[in-house]
Amino acid sequence: MSINRWIPLESNPEVLNKWSEKAGLLTARAAFQDVYGLDPELLAMVNQPVKAVVLLFPITDALEAKRREEDQKITNEGPSVLDSTVLWIKQTIPNACGTIGLLHALANSNVELAPNSPLARFIEECKAKTPEERAKHLETTPLFANIHAEAASGGQTAVPTDLDTDLHFTCFVQAGSPGAYRIVELDGRRAGPVDRGALEKDLLTDVAKIVKETYVSNTSSVQFSMVALGGPPEV
Repeated sequence: MSINRWIPLESNPEVLNKWSEKAGLLTARAAFQDVYGLDPELLAMVNQPVKAVVLLFPITDALEAKRREEDQKITNEGPSVLDSTVLWIKQTIPNACGTIGLLHALANSNVELAPNSPLARFIEECKAKTPEERAKHLETTPLFANIHAEAASGGQTAVPTDLDTDLHFTCFVQAGSPGAYRIVELDGRRAGPVDRGALEKDLLTDVAKIVKETYVSNTSSVQFSMVALGGPPEV
């Protein structure tokens, strides 16, 4: 049986907040907002505390080669010690990387969710499952399909007739314990969570450095977009 292809989500805080609120995020407590650039003065415009960062990036030959190298290392060395503390979902639904990026952000950031909401139910149902079982659950659950379709259709650009895309979402969160936090990249296309090193300053600042060194430096494309799940919007 074939798996439905989902409409790609825009990297747009309005779209991501609409999806998240319908799924159960209490957006009066936390919300997605644009990160306008990687320089310190632009990072300072983002409401703190930042709980997660979602990056949309172009898939290029250089980035794919680096991904394969890192995935081989994960496969050879086995799961990291942080794997049990993060909820990671393998991506099996075409074009669902935006939804999986959102799920990774929301499930690993301790944000407040409405009780018995689709998000709260899905996260609870996934805790005891493997990443592959979580992927199958996402394929079959009715919790998000309508939410995704509505949010994807409500963006600023027209829904594409060709659903193939060379852009992809990934997510960064912090995991571990106070004083020993690690930055973890969660991408459903990978072989597992990617440990990006110790938290040095704060999540947004450290992720901006990782994005510069790992992503921007490996392509001449400017098709990047970054949003942060941070403090509530200013009234």
